[in-house]
Formats: sequence, structure tokens, C-alpha cells
Amino acid sequence: MTSALVWTRRRDSVARFWRSYRRHRAGFLGLGALALIALIALAAPLLVGSDVQSVTNAPGTALESPSREFPLGTDQFGRSLLGLLVWGARISLTVGLLAAALSVAIGTLVGIVAGHYGGWFSTVLMRITDWFLVMPTLVLAIALATVMSRSVWTVILAIGVTSWPTTARLVRAQTIAVESRPYIERARALGGGHRHIMSRHVLPNVMPLVLAQTTLGISTAILTEATLAFLGLGDPAVVSWGGMLQDAREAGAVSSGHWWYLAPPGIAIAVVALAFTLCGRAIEAALNPKLGVAR
Repeated sequence: MTSALVWTRRRDSVARFWRSYRRHRAGFLGLGALALIALIALAAPLLVGSDVQSVTNAPGTALESPSREFPLGTDQFGRSLLGLLVWGARISLTVGLLAAALSVAIGTLVGIVAGHYGGWFSTVLMRITDWFLVMPTLVLAIALATVMSRSVWTVILAIGVTSWPTTARLVRAQTIAVESRPYIERARALGGGHRHIMSRHVLPNVMPLVLAQTTLGISTAILTEATLAFLGLGDPAVVSWGGMLQDAREAGAVSSGHWWYLAPPGIAIAVVALAFTLCGRAIEAALNPKLGVAR
């Protein structure tokens, strides 16, 4: 009976959140754009085939302008830029999602632990957080990506372990606010331990903030991945939007005026980053109406 009541309340909560979210037109538009891009990325093997990355079997000649056969033109090897753009969405979205998840997981753990225990332990954690916070995230990510092997997992790790401090500070502040409420005192009086309070009382109350921060962090992670790939620190064996920009720079697309080589991946990165930002703002407004985020 109790379990059924809990699930009923959760379903009602999700329904209220969805009704509130749908009222934010910009967020709903961003969600639709992300759903379409994710569907295209998942269907990439069916839409463009897995041999689109092949240099030896390229169907066109180098740097062809957009045409009926190649709607976005070709790259320096004669590969279809439309096919590369569709295939590159898989890597860019995967890196963005996993790097943001890793970053938010670290930040949430540090924030909850620091806010719950307090004292000198919290002070030490916050000084470490401050050190990461004042250091440029991109510089730290470049340093990690330089000393480690060049792979997708290296990029994910480099972004994830350098971009968590903002989440940690936000979660710590929310944890302190939650722990000042009367029901936390009652839980302690009834014998609730540290793990019980953090997992059963604190974590559910900071999850709305964590969810919004994750959505906003994905766009930052995608931009950082594109920057690392553009600087030549990504995995050269895979196609990503940042890697396409790097290839365009090496091919001299900027100086030679081959705009079709630069524009598609750049626009794709901007659209996805904007869509995640719109979703994040809508989630913030839906979970906390007091924020007054514009629709």
C-alpha cells in the first residue's frame, strides 16, 4: 500500500513537471530539436552507412561545392560532408552527455558531503573546489588531454574532472539549506545515520538542481569537446563536429573560401548548445517557478 502511494505521488509529480515544462515554448522547441538530432544520430548507420568515414572509398572529389549529389559539399578527401555531419553527431552527443554526467556526479558528491559534514572537512573540500574553480577549465582539459592518450574516453575524462566545481558549490549551498529543515532534525533524533540522511533526504531535494545543472552542462561539454578536437587533441580515428572544423582548418578552408566545409559543423554545434540551454532554463523554471525564467 505504501509503495503504491509513493509511485502515485511520483507519477503526479512528473505530470505536474511536464505540464509546467510544456508552457515554456522555447524549452519545448529545444526539446523537439534535441529529439530530432538524437534520432538522426541513432539512425546514422541506416541513413548514411558506416563507410562514410572511409578515405579510400570517398565517392566524390576534394572540396566539391554543394550540389544535388552532395547537398553540403565534400571535404578534402572527397567524403560527403552531410554524411560526416550526421555521423559526427553520435560522437559529439555521446561526449557531451557522458562528460556532463561525470562532472555533475563528482560535483554532487562533493557538494552533498561538504554541506552535510561541515567543519574542517568541508573547508578542505571547498578549498580544493575553489582551486579548480579559479583555474580555466579549458586549460586544465587541454593539459589532461595532452598527457593522456588521444581517445574519446580521454576527452570525456578531461572535461568531466575539470568542470565539476560550479555544481559542487551549488549543491553544497542547497544541502546546507535542506539540512536546516525540521524533518532532518527528526530523522537524526530517530537514529538516522549520515548515509540515510544524505541518500534519503538530502539527495532527493537537490536532484532538481542537479537535473537542471546537467542539462546546462551538456552544452558546455559539447563546446569543450569541439574546442579540444579543433586544437587537435581529440581522437583522429573518429568523426566529430569539432574534428570536422579541425580538418577544415588544416585544408585551408578559411583562406580559400570553402565556406561549406566550415559552416555545417559550426552551425550544428551552435544549434545543439542552444537547444540544451533552452531545455535547461525551462527545467529550472518548471522545478522552481520563483526563478521567473522567461518563456
